[in-house]
Amino acid sequence: MTTTATPEQLKGEDWAGEQGRKWLSHIDRFEGMIAAIGDALRGLTSLALAEAVGSEGAVLGIDISPDLIAEASRRAEGQANVRFLCADAATVSLDDAPHDRLVSRFGSMFFAEPYAAFANLHGLLKPGGRMDLAVWGPPRDNPWMMELMGVARAHVDIPSPDPRDPGPFAFADLDYVRDILAHAGFSAPEVETYQCEQAIGGPGALPEDAADFALASMAIGRALAEAGPEVLEAARNDLLALFTRHYREGEGVMMRNKVWLLSATA
Repeated sequence: MTTTATPEQLKGEDWAGEQGRKWLSHIDRFEGMIAAIGDALRGLTSLALAEAVGSEGAVLGIDISPDLIAEASRRAEGQANVRFLCADAATVSLDDAPHDRLVSRFGSMFFAEPYAAFANLHGLLKPGGRMDLAVWGPPRDNPWMMELMGVARAHVDIPSPDPRDPGPFAFADLDYVRDILAHAGFSAPEVETYQCEQAIGGPGALPEDAADFALASMAIGRALAEAGPEVLEAARNDLLALFTRHYREGEGVMMRNKVWLLSATA
């Protein structure tokens, strides 16, 4: 028997609160899982970008989560050319704008009003300034998530969201992204496809570690937990079996992804 997950159970995008705290509590595993994608984007984190621009440049990191901003600020102590601001990038106004470049790694798909949000971002860039985004490609091309969702759906009825609803795959449709950027005043984006195998729960994680990470850090974990301990345990066993099939000793639980790397100018 399955139970039905409510939209509230699956929302999982309260980045200013619960989801930000979840990311922080599992930050090493999250960062390890997507590190190669950040490298492909030519800028993994604000700290890496600050190192790249050196003393002649400066970096401002913006995040809606006060918990993540506090951790980033702690890590940046002593690095003079980087600072952090807790704000919503969709609406933020900056006294020192406009800037030369904007970089976002999986942070742009959660805007409630993407057309307005990207219009605001356009205003933060100098004419000719560049924006680089990493966003997930179509769900069918991301088995790391879809196979995990398949396990969850065997135990909890999960309604299919509108493909353009805020969430990890909101920008999977490139025509939709191009329309948003065009309305905001950006050039037609250059699109590079990036695919690799990513380590669920970070490099070297055992299947048990990956299963516990997925249940503790992703929205489906809450829905499964609220369905009861028996449902949660059964789902964990199925996840363990899935991740064991994808486990390679010395590497971790390796599953395929597909990412769009987008570059556009203001």
